[in-house]
Amino acid sequence: MSELINNSENRKELLKHMILQLHKGEAPEAIKVQLTNLLKGIPYDEVVEVEQELIKEGLPVEEVLKLCDIHAMVLDGNIDHSTAKDIPAGHPVDTFKKENRELEKQVLQLKSIFESVKNIASSNADEILDDSVMKMLSIFNSLMDVDKHYRRKENLLFPFLESKGITGPPTVMWGKHDETRASLKNAIEVLHNSQGATATELVDIITIVLEPASKSVTDMIMKEDEILFPMSMDELTDQEWYDVLQQTNEIGYCLFDPTDEWLPESVDPTIDLRNEFAGGIVRLPSGSFNIEELSALLNTLPVDITFVDKNDKVKFFTQGEHRIFDRNRAILGRDVRMCHPPHSMHIVDQILNDFKSGKEKAAPFWIQMGPKFIYITYLPLRDKDNNYLGTIEFSQDLTELRALEGEQRLLSYGK
Repeated sequence: MSELINNSENRKELLKHMILQLHKGEAPEAIKVQLTNLLKGIPYDEVVEVEQELIKEGLPVEEVLKLCDIHAMVLDGNIDHSTAKDIPAGHPVDTFKKENRELEKQVLQLKSIFESVKNIASSNADEILDDSVMKMLSIFNSLMDVDKHYRRKENLLFPFLESKGITGPPTVMWGKHDETRASLKNAIEVLHNSQGATATELVDIITIVLEPASKSVTDMIMKEDEILFPMSMDELTDQEWYDVLQQTNEIGYCLFDPTDEWLPESVDPTIDLRNEFAGGIVRLPSGSFNIEELSALLNTLPVDITFVDKNDKVKFFTQGEHRIFDRNRAILGRDVRMCHPPHSMHIVDQILNDFKSGKEKAAPFWIQMGPKFIYITYLPLRDKDNNYLGTIEFSQDLTELRALEGEQRLLSYGK
Protein backbone atom coordinates (compact mmCIF):
# COMPACT_ATOMS: atom_id res chain seq x y z
CA MET A 1 0.00 0.00 0.00
CA SER A 2 2.87 2.39 0.72
CA GLU A 3 3.91 2.57 -2.93
CA LEU A 4 0.34 3.61 -3.77
CA ILE A 5 0.27 6.35 -1.15
CA ASN A 6 3.69 7.66 -2.17
CA ASN A 7 2.47 8.31 -5.71
CA SER A 8 1.03 11.82 -6.05
CA GLU A 9 -1.74 11.02 -8.51
CA ASN A 10 -2.82 7.91 -6.64
CA ARG A 11 -2.75 9.82 -3.37
CA LYS A 12 -4.97 12.56 -4.77
CA GLU A 13 -7.40 10.04 -6.25
CA LEU A 14 -7.56 8.26 -2.91
CA LEU A 15 -8.24 11.51 -1.07
CA LYS A 16 -10.91 12.44 -3.59
CA HIS A 17 -12.52 9.00 -3.33
CA MET A 18 -12.68 9.13 0.44
CA ILE A 19 -14.10 12.66 0.51
CA LEU A 20 -16.82 11.54 -1.91
CA GLN A 21 -17.54 8.58 0.37
CA LEU A 22 -18.00 11.06 3.22
CA HIS A 23 -20.33 13.01 0.93
CA LYS A 24 -22.43 9.87 0.43
CA GLY A 25 -22.51 9.23 4.17
CA GLU A 26 -20.66 5.95 3.91
CA ALA A 27 -19.17 4.98 7.30
CA PRO A 28 -17.75 8.43 8.11
CA GLU A 29 -15.87 7.32 11.24
CA ALA A 30 -14.19 4.45 9.41
CA ILE A 31 -13.26 6.75 6.53
CA LYS A 32 -11.74 9.28 8.91
CA VAL A 33 -9.54 6.56 10.39
CA GLN A 34 -8.50 5.47 6.89
CA LEU A 35 -7.70 9.00 5.85
CA THR A 36 -5.61 9.60 8.94
CA ASN A 37 -3.65 6.39 8.51
CA LEU A 38 -3.12 6.54 4.77
CA LEU A 39 -2.58 10.21 4.07
CA LYS A 40 0.04 11.18 6.63
CA GLY A 41 2.40 13.68 5.07
CA ILE A 42 0.23 14.67 2.09
CA PRO A 43 1.64 17.87 0.47
CA TYR A 44 -0.56 20.94 0.96
CA ASP A 45 -0.82 21.63 -2.77
CA GLU A 46 -2.42 18.23 -3.36
CA VAL A 47 -5.19 19.03 -0.87
CA VAL A 48 -5.93 22.24 -2.81
CA GLU A 49 -5.92 20.43 -6.16
CA VAL A 50 -8.36 17.79 -4.92
CA GLU A 51 -10.78 20.40 -3.57
CA GLN A 52 -10.61 22.30 -6.85
CA GLU A 53 -11.17 19.14 -8.91
CA LEU A 54 -14.19 18.11 -6.84
CA ILE A 55 -15.89 21.43 -7.52
CA LYS A 56 -15.04 21.30 -11.23
CA GLU A 57 -16.46 17.77 -11.40
CA GLY A 58 -19.80 18.96 -10.10
CA LEU A 59 -19.75 18.54 -6.33
CA PRO A 60 -21.78 21.57 -5.16
CA VAL A 61 -19.88 24.20 -3.20
CA GLU A 62 -22.48 23.82 -0.44
CA GLU A 63 -21.57 20.15 -0.09
CA VAL A 64 -17.84 20.94 -0.07
CA LEU A 65 -18.58 23.40 2.76
CA LYS A 66 -20.32 20.64 4.75
CA LEU A 67 -17.41 18.23 4.24
CA CYS A 68 -14.70 20.85 4.70
CA ASP A 69 -14.57 20.56 8.49
CA ILE A 70 -14.44 16.75 8.39
CA HIS A 71 -11.63 16.33 5.91
CA ALA A 72 -9.74 19.32 7.36
CA MET A 73 -9.92 17.72 10.82
CA VAL A 74 -8.53 14.48 9.42
CA LEU A 75 -5.69 16.27 7.60
CA ASP A 76 -4.79 18.48 10.58
CA GLY A 77 -1.20 17.71 11.47
CA ASN A 78 -0.82 15.28 8.56
CA ILE A 79 0.09 17.80 5.85
CA ASP A 80 3.66 18.03 4.59
CA HIS A 81 5.15 21.56 4.70
CA SER A 82 8.74 20.59 3.99
CA THR A 83 8.73 22.49 0.69
CA ALA A 84 6.91 25.56 2.00
CA LYS A 85 8.65 28.90 1.53
CA ASP A 86 9.95 30.95 4.42
CA ILE A 87 7.80 33.95 5.36
CA PRO A 88 9.71 37.23 5.88
CA ALA A 89 8.83 39.58 8.74
CA GLY A 90 6.32 42.20 7.62
CA HIS A 91 5.10 40.09 4.68
CA PRO A 92 1.26 40.01 4.39
CA VAL A 93 1.29 36.31 5.28
CA ASP A 94 3.43 37.06 8.33
CA THR A 95 0.74 39.51 9.43
CA PHE A 96 -2.06 37.02 8.73
CA LYS A 97 -0.30 34.37 10.83
CA LYS A 98 0.42 36.74 13.73
CA GLU A 99 -3.24 37.75 13.71
CA ASN A 100 -4.07 34.05 13.98
CA ARG A 101 -1.88 33.74 17.05
CA GLU A 102 -3.80 36.62 18.68
CA LEU A 103 -7.11 34.99 17.79
CA GLU A 104 -5.91 31.75 19.38
CA LYS A 105 -5.11 33.63 22.61
CA GLN A 106 -8.70 34.91 22.72
CA VAL A 107 -10.09 31.41 22.18
CA LEU A 108 -7.86 30.01 24.95
CA GLN A 109 -9.27 32.60 27.34
CA LEU A 110 -12.76 31.51 26.35
CA LYS A 111 -11.96 27.85 26.97
CA SER A 112 -10.73 28.72 30.46
CA ILE A 113 -14.02 30.50 31.22
CA PHE A 114 -16.03 27.64 29.71
CA GLU A 115 -14.31 25.16 32.05
CA SER A 116 -14.80 27.44 35.04
CA VAL A 117 -18.54 27.75 34.36
CA LYS A 118 -18.88 23.98 33.96
CA ASN A 119 -17.06 23.39 37.25
CA ILE A 120 -19.31 25.85 39.08
CA ALA A 121 -22.40 24.28 37.54
CA SER A 122 -21.40 20.85 38.79
CA SER A 123 -21.39 22.09 42.40
CA ASN A 124 -23.83 25.01 42.40
CA ALA A 125 -26.14 24.74 39.39
CA ASP A 126 -28.32 27.73 40.35
CA GLU A 127 -25.52 30.29 40.85
CA ILE A 128 -25.84 33.42 38.71
CA LEU A 129 -22.65 34.08 36.73
CA ASP A 130 -23.13 37.53 35.23
CA ASP A 131 -19.41 38.29 35.57
CA SER A 132 -18.57 35.28 33.39
CA VAL A 133 -21.18 36.37 30.85
CA MET A 134 -19.59 39.81 30.58
CA LYS A 135 -16.10 38.36 30.20
CA MET A 136 -17.25 36.02 27.43
CA LEU A 137 -19.12 38.85 25.73
CA SER A 138 -15.97 40.99 25.75
CA ILE A 139 -13.92 38.19 24.18
CA PHE A 140 -16.49 37.44 21.49
CA ASN A 141 -16.60 41.15 20.63
CA SER A 142 -12.81 40.96 20.17
CA LEU A 143 -13.15 37.84 18.01
CA MET A 144 -15.47 39.76 15.66
CA ASP A 145 -12.32 41.62 14.63
CA VAL A 146 -11.63 38.52 12.51
CA ASP A 147 -13.97 40.09 9.96
CA LYS A 148 -11.11 42.37 8.83
CA HIS A 149 -8.80 39.36 8.53
CA TYR A 150 -11.38 37.62 6.34
CA ARG A 151 -12.10 40.72 4.22
CA ARG A 152 -8.41 41.10 3.42
CA LYS A 153 -8.40 37.53 2.18
CA GLU A 154 -11.61 38.01 0.17
CA ASN A 155 -10.76 41.36 -1.38
CA LEU A 156 -6.96 41.30 -1.66
CA LEU A 157 -5.67 37.71 -1.74
CA PHE A 158 -8.46 35.74 -3.42
CA PRO A 159 -8.49 37.87 -6.62
CA PHE A 160 -4.84 36.98 -7.30
CA LEU A 161 -5.54 33.28 -6.72
CA GLU A 162 -8.55 33.40 -9.03
CA SER A 163 -6.47 35.10 -11.73
CA LYS A 164 -4.21 32.04 -11.61
CA GLY A 165 -7.13 29.64 -12.04
CA ILE A 166 -7.45 28.77 -8.34
CA THR A 167 -11.16 29.38 -7.70
CA GLY A 168 -12.31 26.39 -5.62
CA PRO A 169 -10.55 27.02 -2.28
CA PRO A 170 -11.38 30.77 -2.22
CA THR A 171 -15.07 30.02 -2.85
CA VAL A 172 -15.17 27.38 -0.12
CA MET A 173 -13.26 29.57 2.33
CA TRP A 174 -15.52 32.57 1.74
CA GLY A 175 -18.49 30.34 2.58
CA LYS A 176 -16.78 29.29 5.81
CA HIS A 177 -16.04 32.95 6.59
CA ASP A 178 -19.74 33.71 6.41
CA GLU A 179 -20.57 30.76 8.65
CA THR A 180 -18.03 31.98 11.22
CA ARG A 181 -19.30 35.57 11.09
CA ALA A 182 -22.87 34.37 11.61
CA SER A 183 -21.81 32.10 14.51
CA LEU A 184 -19.94 34.92 16.25
CA LYS A 185 -22.84 37.36 15.82
CA ASN A 186 -25.22 34.76 17.21
CA ALA A 187 -22.94 34.16 20.19
CA ILE A 188 -22.82 37.88 20.97
CA GLU A 189 -26.60 38.20 20.69
CA VAL A 190 -27.16 35.19 22.98
CA LEU A 191 -24.70 36.54 25.55
CA HIS A 192 -26.42 39.95 25.50
CA ASN A 193 -29.59 38.14 26.56
CA SER A 194 -27.92 35.89 29.15
CA GLN A 195 -27.75 38.24 32.13
CA GLY A 196 -29.29 36.46 35.08
CA ALA A 197 -28.67 33.00 33.63
CA THR A 198 -27.83 30.22 36.07
CA ALA A 199 -24.66 28.18 35.82
CA THR A 200 -26.61 25.25 34.38
CA GLU A 201 -28.24 27.46 31.76
CA LEU A 202 -24.85 28.89 30.82
CA VAL A 203 -23.43 25.40 30.32
CA ASP A 204 -26.17 24.73 27.76
CA ILE A 205 -25.42 28.05 26.03
CA ILE A 206 -21.71 27.24 25.96
CA THR A 207 -22.28 23.77 24.52
CA ILE A 208 -24.88 24.72 21.92
CA VAL A 209 -23.70 28.19 20.82
CA LEU A 210 -20.40 29.43 22.19
CA GLU A 211 -18.09 26.44 21.74
CA PRO A 212 -19.11 25.89 18.09
CA ALA A 213 -18.61 29.61 17.39
CA SER A 214 -15.10 29.70 18.87
CA LYS A 215 -14.23 26.41 17.16
CA SER A 216 -15.17 27.87 13.78
CA VAL A 217 -12.46 30.51 14.29
CA THR A 218 -9.75 27.98 15.15
CA ASP A 219 -10.83 25.63 12.35
CA MET A 220 -10.27 28.41 9.81
CA ILE A 221 -6.87 29.17 11.35
CA MET A 222 -5.85 25.56 10.69
CA LYS A 223 -7.03 25.74 7.07
CA GLU A 224 -5.08 28.95 6.55
CA ASP A 225 -1.85 27.91 8.24
CA GLU A 226 -1.83 24.37 6.85
CA ILE A 227 -3.10 24.93 3.30
CA LEU A 228 -3.99 28.45 2.12
CA PHE A 229 -0.88 30.38 3.13
CA PRO A 230 1.75 27.85 1.93
CA MET A 231 -0.12 27.56 -1.39
CA SER A 232 -0.42 31.34 -1.74
CA MET A 233 3.29 31.81 -1.04
CA ASP A 234 3.98 29.47 -3.97
CA GLU A 235 1.54 31.20 -6.33
CA LEU A 236 1.95 34.96 -5.80
CA THR A 237 5.03 36.91 -6.82
CA ASP A 238 6.69 39.37 -4.47
CA GLN A 239 5.31 42.19 -6.62
CA GLU A 240 1.77 40.84 -6.17
CA TRP A 241 2.27 40.45 -2.43
CA TYR A 242 3.52 44.04 -2.28
CA ASP A 243 0.29 45.14 -3.99
CA VAL A 244 -1.66 43.26 -1.30
CA LEU A 245 0.44 44.98 1.36
CA GLN A 246 -0.15 48.45 -0.08
CA GLN A 247 -3.93 48.00 0.15
CA THR A 248 -4.06 46.32 3.54
CA ASN A 249 -4.46 49.58 5.48
CA GLU A 250 -7.71 50.28 3.64
CA ILE A 251 -9.32 47.39 5.53
CA GLY A 252 -7.23 47.23 8.69
CA TYR A 253 -5.79 44.57 10.96
CA CYS A 254 -7.17 41.98 13.35
CA LEU A 255 -6.03 42.21 17.00
CA PHE A 256 -2.47 42.92 15.81
CA ASP A 257 -0.67 46.03 14.62
CA PRO A 258 2.40 45.10 12.51
CA THR A 259 5.60 47.09 12.96
CA ASP A 260 7.97 45.28 10.59
CA GLU A 261 8.43 46.69 7.08
CA TRP A 262 8.79 44.38 4.10
CA LEU A 263 10.25 45.52 0.75
CA PRO A 264 12.38 42.90 -1.03
CA GLU A 265 14.88 43.94 -3.68
CA SER A 266 12.77 42.30 -6.42
CA VAL A 267 9.87 44.70 -5.82
CA ASP A 268 9.53 47.99 -7.67
CA PRO A 269 7.39 50.19 -5.36
CA THR A 270 6.53 52.48 -8.31
CA ILE A 271 4.66 49.68 -10.11
CA ASP A 272 0.91 49.63 -9.47
CA LEU A 273 -0.52 46.32 -10.65
CA ARG A 274 -4.17 47.37 -10.36
CA ASN A 275 -4.33 50.97 -11.45
CA GLU A 276 -3.01 51.84 -14.90
CA PHE A 277 -3.34 55.61 -14.96
CA ALA A 278 -4.06 57.08 -18.38
CA GLY A 279 -3.60 60.79 -18.92
CA GLY A 280 -5.31 63.01 -21.46
CA ILE A 281 -8.80 64.31 -22.09
CA VAL A 282 -12.12 62.44 -21.91
CA ARG A 283 -14.40 63.98 -24.55
CA LEU A 284 -18.15 63.49 -24.15
CA PRO A 285 -21.09 64.72 -26.28
CA SER A 286 -21.87 67.48 -23.77
CA GLY A 287 -18.33 68.48 -22.79
CA SER A 288 -14.97 67.16 -21.63
CA PHE A 289 -12.80 66.51 -18.58
CA ASN A 290 -9.18 65.85 -18.00
CA ILE A 291 -8.47 62.72 -15.92
CA GLU A 292 -7.89 64.65 -12.70
CA GLU A 293 -11.18 66.53 -13.05
CA LEU A 294 -13.18 63.41 -13.87
CA SER A 295 -11.67 61.49 -10.96
CA ALA A 296 -12.42 64.35 -8.55
CA LEU A 297 -15.98 64.68 -9.83
CA LEU A 298 -16.78 60.98 -9.40
CA ASN A 299 -15.18 60.82 -5.95
CA THR A 300 -17.06 63.92 -4.79
CA LEU A 301 -20.53 62.63 -5.66
CA PRO A 302 -22.41 61.69 -2.44
CA VAL A 303 -22.79 58.09 -3.60
CA ASP A 304 -20.67 54.94 -3.74
CA ILE A 305 -20.41 53.78 -7.38
CA THR A 306 -19.13 50.52 -8.85
CA PHE A 307 -19.11 49.67 -12.58
CA VAL A 308 -19.20 46.10 -13.91
CA ASP A 309 -18.59 45.70 -17.66
CA LYS A 310 -20.56 43.55 -20.13
CA ASN A 311 -18.27 40.59 -19.38
CA ASP A 312 -19.21 40.80 -15.67
CA LYS A 313 -15.78 42.13 -14.65
CA VAL A 314 -15.37 44.93 -12.11
CA LYS A 315 -13.87 47.84 -14.04
CA PHE A 316 -14.20 50.87 -11.75
CA PHE A 317 -15.29 52.12 -8.34
CA THR A 318 -15.29 55.52 -6.68
CA GLN A 319 -12.92 56.26 -3.81
CA GLY A 320 -14.63 59.19 -2.13
CA GLU A 321 -15.54 59.76 1.50
CA HIS A 322 -19.03 58.37 0.91
CA ARG A 323 -17.90 54.79 0.41
CA ILE A 324 -20.24 52.39 2.19
CA PHE A 325 -18.94 48.95 1.26
CA ASP A 326 -15.34 47.77 1.03
CA ARG A 327 -13.83 48.36 -2.39
CA ASN A 328 -10.14 47.67 -2.96
CA ARG A 329 -8.22 47.90 -6.20
CA ALA A 330 -7.57 44.16 -6.03
CA ILE A 331 -11.14 43.56 -7.26
CA LEU A 332 -10.50 45.32 -10.58
CA GLY A 333 -10.82 42.78 -13.38
CA ARG A 334 -12.48 40.31 -11.02
CA ASP A 335 -15.71 38.50 -11.89
CA VAL A 336 -18.37 40.36 -9.93
CA ARG A 337 -19.84 37.07 -8.69
CA MET A 338 -16.61 36.40 -6.84
CA CYS A 339 -17.01 39.72 -5.00
CA HIS A 340 -20.06 38.34 -3.19
CA PRO A 341 -20.44 35.53 -0.67
CA PRO A 342 -21.57 32.18 -2.10
CA HIS A 343 -25.08 32.42 -0.67
CA SER A 344 -25.85 35.56 -2.71
CA MET A 345 -24.21 34.59 -6.03
CA HIS A 346 -27.54 33.43 -7.47
CA ILE A 347 -29.02 36.90 -6.89
CA VAL A 348 -26.10 38.53 -8.73
CA ASP A 349 -26.60 36.07 -11.59
CA GLN A 350 -30.31 36.85 -11.81
CA ILE A 351 -29.76 40.61 -11.89
CA LEU A 352 -27.10 40.36 -14.62
CA ASN A 353 -29.21 37.98 -16.72
CA ASP A 354 -32.32 40.13 -16.41
CA PHE A 355 -30.37 43.26 -17.37
CA LYS A 356 -28.68 41.59 -20.34
CA SER A 357 -31.97 40.26 -21.67
CA GLY A 358 -33.67 43.62 -21.23
CA LYS A 359 -36.27 42.11 -18.90
CA GLU A 360 -35.53 44.56 -16.08
CA LYS A 361 -34.31 48.16 -15.85
CA ALA A 362 -33.46 48.49 -12.16
CA ALA A 363 -32.89 46.36 -9.07
CA PRO A 364 -33.31 48.41 -5.86
CA PHE A 365 -32.54 47.26 -2.32
CA TRP A 366 -32.54 49.04 1.02
CA ILE A 367 -31.02 47.81 4.25
CA GLN A 368 -30.47 48.97 7.81
CA MET A 369 -26.77 49.00 8.78
CA GLY A 370 -26.84 49.83 12.47
CA PRO A 371 -28.22 53.39 12.65
CA LYS A 372 -27.71 53.95 8.91
CA PHE A 373 -30.40 53.47 6.25
CA ILE A 374 -28.61 52.39 3.06
CA TYR A 375 -30.21 52.50 -0.39
CA ILE A 376 -28.63 50.35 -3.12
CA THR A 377 -29.71 50.22 -6.73
CA TYR A 378 -28.35 48.38 -9.76
CA LEU A 379 -28.90 49.85 -13.23
CA PRO A 380 -27.98 48.47 -16.65
CA LEU A 381 -25.91 50.64 -19.02
CA ARG A 382 -26.84 50.58 -22.72
CA ASP A 383 -25.47 52.33 -25.81
CA LYS A 384 -27.56 54.33 -28.28
CA ASP A 385 -28.51 51.10 -30.05
CA ASN A 386 -29.69 49.54 -26.77
CA ASN A 387 -26.76 47.12 -26.55
CA TYR A 388 -25.84 46.10 -23.02
CA LEU A 389 -22.59 47.72 -21.82
CA GLY A 390 -22.54 46.69 -18.18
CA THR A 391 -24.10 47.38 -14.79
CA ILE A 392 -23.71 50.25 -12.37
CA GLU A 393 -24.18 49.86 -8.62
CA PHE A 394 -25.13 53.00 -6.68
CA SER A 395 -25.08 52.90 -2.87
CA GLN A 396 -26.10 55.87 -0.75
CA ASP A 397 -26.55 56.60 2.94
CA LEU A 398 -30.04 58.15 3.12
CA THR A 399 -30.23 58.44 6.89
CA GLU A 400 -30.02 62.24 7.02
CA LEU A 401 -32.17 62.77 3.91
CA ARG A 402 -34.98 60.64 5.36
CA ALA A 403 -34.97 62.84 8.47
CA LEU A 404 -35.45 66.14 6.56
CA GLU A 405 -38.62 68.13 7.25
CA GLY A 406 -40.03 71.42 6.04
CA GLU A 407 -37.88 73.57 3.72
CA GLN A 408 -34.48 75.21 3.65
CA ARG A 409 -34.50 78.30 1.42
CA LEU A 410 -31.70 80.27 3.11
CA LEU A 411 -28.03 79.57 2.58
CA SER A 412 -26.68 77.19 5.18
CA TYR A 413 -23.49 75.30 4.42
CA GLY A 414 -23.48 71.57 5.00
CA LYS A 415 -21.01 70.11 7.43
